[in-house]
Amino acid sequence: MLIGGGAPNSTLIAGALLAFLDQGVEFDVISTSGAGALMGLLYMVPEGGDRRGALERWVEAGVSDEIYQFFPVNYKVFMKPGNAADIYRQSLAALPFTRPFFNAFADDSPSGAHADWLRLMLACWSPTALMPQSLGLCAPLPFAEQAIDFEALRQLESHFYINAYNVTQSRMQIWDKDEITADHIRAAFAFPFIYPPYRIGADDYIEGAAIQPINFGPLVSDSEASPGLHRDLDTLVIFDILGSEKLIRTPRNLYDAWVQSIITPLVALSKQDIRLFELEHNIDYATGQPRRRLLKVDLMGDIAPEHWPEVTDWSASNLRRLFDIGYRAGLAFCYEHAAVLNADESEAPPHQQAA
Repeated sequence: MLIGGGAPNSTLIAGALLAFLDQGVEFDVISTSGAGALMGLLYMVPEGGDRRGALERWVEAGVSDEIYQFFPVNYKVFMKPGNAADIYRQSLAALPFTRPFFNAFADDSPSGAHADWLRLMLACWSPTALMPQSLGLCAPLPFAEQAIDFEALRQLESHFYINAYNVTQSRMQIWDKDEITADHIRAAFAFPFIYPPYRIGADDYIEGAAIQPINFGPLVSDSEASPGLHRDLDTLVIFDILGSEKLIRTPRNLYDAWVQSIITPLVALSKQDIRLFELEHNIDYATGQPRRRLLKVDLMGDIAPEHWPEVTDWSASNLRRLFDIGYRAGLAFCYEHAAVLNADESEAPPHQQAA
């Protein structure tokens, strides 16, 4: 399974993964990029072990519509940078009254407009170190430890990969499940300007999805992460929420124009990634036939035309709508490809031999 990058509309992936979970679908190899890394980890090893609950709670990352229509910024996900801001959040997370508002993945995390108003107030009061010399707007993904069980990740039977671009050495880096920590997740999320480059050791990293939205690296024979390890897979299932040109549209306001400036090049990169893999790494030149089946989950096919202008919004209603669309798309995919996935449509047992 390959889970591509793309944050605002990532509940499409969360919904589809929940459908796969309900159908008993499991994978031998999971290769992720950008926000797809978080979706894959919530699907496999969420903190607390509740895979269904973790995917469903990701919808709560959206901001109440009553607030979002006036303040279209996701202050629940993107937080102020600096040591003082970190101490502020840690202090409030230790207090009984405010603790639930600082762990969106907890079962008792409050939801709804009133809770989001309080979160906005607390976010506004936070100190910040942001200044013209800053290298990014936000604190590096502060909730990784709350969401992911990294010890459980190392116990997986499946292979799991994330990517990040090593700015210091000018190359793509791929880490496997035995290496991945919260720091590696923060490096994999460090999208330029939104987050500063994230340093691990002596090297700085930015989000791999900014350059390769689909992480085909572990499946390529010359990959540093796993040279030739996964060449025997017969089926690749692709979750791609960036490869549709419908994402490119006329912006509604200045903030939306900034979002479009990010999305527009990623659409082309995502389509290019898949095409290059098909042409350069998935053709058996002796026979002229594909080495593997590439099956793409149609995550966006059910989005109504009137909803496309909102598809990258962080509003609660949009994230819920996309989650439901993703779930239906995941179910449809499992039914359509039941034979390939070795699934019984009525009993839907667990199955293997896919990536």
